[in-house]
Amino acid sequence: MHAVIGDLGLGYYQTAYPYYTIILLISSYSIPSAISKVIAQKLAVKEYRNAHRFFLCALGYVLVVGGVASLFLFFGAGLFVAKETVPVLRTFAPTIFIYGILGVLRGYFQAHKSMAQTSVSQILEQIANAVVTVGAAYLLIRGAMGGLEVPADEAGQVKRATFGAIGSALGTGAGVLTALLFMTGIYMLNREIIHGRIRRDRHREVDSWGSMVRTITGVVTPFILSTAVYNLSGTVNTTVYTKLLPGVRDVSGVEISSRWGIFSGQAQTISNIPLAFASAMAAALLPSVAQLTAAGDEKGVRHTIGLASKTTMLISIPCAVGLFVLARPVTGLLFFSNSGEAENLATGFLMALAPSVVFYALSTLNSQVLQGLGKLNAPIVNAGIALAVQTVTAVCLLFFTKLDLYGIAIANTVYAGTMCLLNQRAVRRAVGYRQEVKRTFVIPALAAGIMGAAAWAVYETLMLLTASPKLAVVVAVILGACVYFVMLLLLRGVTERDLRAMPKGYLLVKVAKKTRLLR
Repeated sequence: MHAVIGDLGLGYYQTAYPYYTIILLISSYSIPSAISKVIAQKLAVKEYRNAHRFFLCALGYVLVVGGVASLFLFFGAGLFVAKETVPVLRTFAPTIFIYGILGVLRGYFQAHKSMAQTSVSQILEQIANAVVTVGAAYLLIRGAMGGLEVPADEAGQVKRATFGAIGSALGTGAGVLTALLFMTGIYMLNREIIHGRIRRDRHREVDSWGSMVRTITGVVTPFILSTAVYNLSGTVNTTVYTKLLPGVRDVSGVEISSRWGIFSGQAQTISNIPLAFASAMAAALLPSVAQLTAAGDEKGVRHTIGLASKTTMLISIPCAVGLFVLARPVTGLLFFSNSGEAENLATGFLMALAPSVVFYALSTLNSQVLQGLGKLNAPIVNAGIALAVQTVTAVCLLFFTKLDLYGIAIANTVYAGTMCLLNQRAVRRAVGYRQEVKRTFVIPALAAGIMGAAAWAVYETLMLLTASPKLAVVVAVILGACVYFVMLLLLRGVTERDLRAMPKGYLLVKVAKKTRLLR
């Protein structure tokens, strides 16, 4: 996408995307989790009629809420972004409406303990998203400009970037629509089975529509507030830099958007990749913590939290070190169309953002832990405090120093660090959990430091021998991972039990024993 639409187009896209995300979070994003929870409770007692009524009620809920949110974003786009970005944000608007319906269907099948449909729909969604994002941007730019060349005049650059960003935004909607068509087809294939169970349902008590709306609202609201406040960080940063800074400094809108595209679309996108593991770990942890809490097993809760925290840090810490040490070759590998200046900026921004990876990973995990413990308000309050601290930091660094976007990177790390500390304290108060330090933080950090030095040395050596940045960085990453694994075992940072608890842990144990690093 970056190769097609450039820094300015990526800047317009990344300026609009956070506002779309926040409206989506508030209106529809938490629907699958909420719906699956409510319907699963009905299915557990074989109330199939009420379960299906909840499904229909949820559809009505998202049609209303999603429709209002889509219209608000479409007609209110000018309230959030500059006029150049308004068409991009409006392109995102219909996706919110479609996503709500998709979320209900996904939640319905998840309630039946069937994740295959959701998984396949997500894969199809991302494939369609990728194809249409690049393809539509390419076609719209060629149609509007007659070719892909970047014009010399500013007006031409803005026009080209706008059409490119609109095409990229179409990809998001195309992906969601593809997933919706798939899930609708799956529902229709199972319709006879569903209605057959309803006909055999002997429960006489039927929930009223009003009680179902209240139940859905009551379940969805805490998830919405927590997720929305937690994700407001990016939206606030976007507003401060793209809307407030131009009024204080003599900087053109084109330059602001281009630099924001490099920061948010390149450096921040890369730094977010390791957080996917933390998010997956957090999602998997939530049911276990909730179940152990309901059973009153505080010792089990503390053990589960400790294991999840350690596993997350074993991956997040070396990721942060690796991104810092290999920032330049990594950005060069992924964003090969960068100019020299853009590559320098992306490298510096990624290095500045690298420490936030560790803090975001742990705070994301602990937010889910608190929800599993029934402390639904704690993550919301903590995120609000962290957001206030971040905003003050960002404004002060932007307006009173010359750090520019490095100030936003620092504020981003401050936000994640504040969230991490507040969530950690809340977990300790809730369940008496005290974080183990040596094997969770110290040994992984030491092993990651050695790994970083080895990866850098391998990269520089291969550059001298081959002059191929792509080959050098790929080999450096692979060898760096091997060095980290070896050092972790030599320093006794993990036990056989820890390894077996990780994804594909039995393979890790097998390799460690064959190399005699583990006995």
